[in-house]
Amino acid sequence: MRVLVLGGAGFIGLHLSRRLLADGHQVTIVDNFSRGKDDPELAALSAPVLHADLTDPAAYRELPAGWDQVYLLAAVVGVRNVERDPARVIRTNTLSLLHLLDWLEPGTRLFFASTSEVYAGGVSAGVVAVPTPETVPLMVRDVTAPRFAYAVSKLCGEAAVVHTARAKGIPYVIGRFHNVYGPRMGADHVIPELSLRAIGGEDPFPVYGSEQMRAFCHVDDAVEAMVRLMGTGAAAGEIVHIGNDTETTIADLAELVLRLAGHRPRLDPLPAPPGSVARRCPDLAKLRALTGYEPKVELAEGVRRTFQWYAEHAERV
Repeated sequence: MRVLVLGGAGFIGLHLSRRLLADGHQVTIVDNFSRGKDDPELAALSAPVLHADLTDPAAYRELPAGWDQVYLLAAVVGVRNVERDPARVIRTNTLSLLHLLDWLEPGTRLFFASTSEVYAGGVSAGVVAVPTPETVPLMVRDVTAPRFAYAVSKLCGEAAVVHTARAKGIPYVIGRFHNVYGPRMGADHVIPELSLRAIGGEDPFPVYGSEQMRAFCHVDDAVEAMVRLMGTGAAAGEIVHIGNDTETTIADLAELVLRLAGHRPRLDPLPAPPGSVARRCPDLAKLRALTGYEPKVELAEGVRRTFQWYAEHAERV
């Protein structure tokens, strides 16, 4: 099977590409390297890597055609990136998808990477239950807040995929990721951030939003869910939550990371960043029913693997 992975030099993209290659597929990676890395792990993949700006429609015209599957993972993500330049987030994430939808041939199976942030405003407003199924109303509480630019871009993306794909005859799956983590995900997310600060011996050790609750999904499990969804005919035309439904507090997560580091600093609990949802956990009933998926990597093991990677690669993160 011929597979195109847009954003394949990024975090989830590289792990997905590695899995697809191991399964015997022909994989081509496209990235602009604004966030994806041209590093030894990418070089180790036996796949062609193309440099392209997907916000430019000409970039698509220069790509080969005839794909069986296309994964769109390319996006500007990360709270710091979003708050620093929300206009870039909306422009990049929206244009990349719209040009892709114009370019895709009917019958090409598409995976669009969305996010739990599309309904986070509803959780904060108390109108969305946790654990959260796919059927809840989507809500952005404050469209003027820079943080929500990412959610807005993915809300627009979901609508664009659904309606354009229906019109063009493109079978699609929209996967809403929930706190996916693992090696090589940069430094702007909670598990690598905690790991790098613990490795550096920070003391006192701030813990932001220590009472907030999350359900963290190791990237290997997220990739397994993606591959299963794209290989399941019943998943075509569906929006599906991808994650793990075992919850933990940020305080307990910090304690786990500090134990791995052998570091016992004075903890300094601080408020969560503005706009951060107090609790996030997906209802995975739909994913299980469609694919038989069960998350396999327990948090302690996944964080151990991730911490070890950051301990070994801290100088180039």
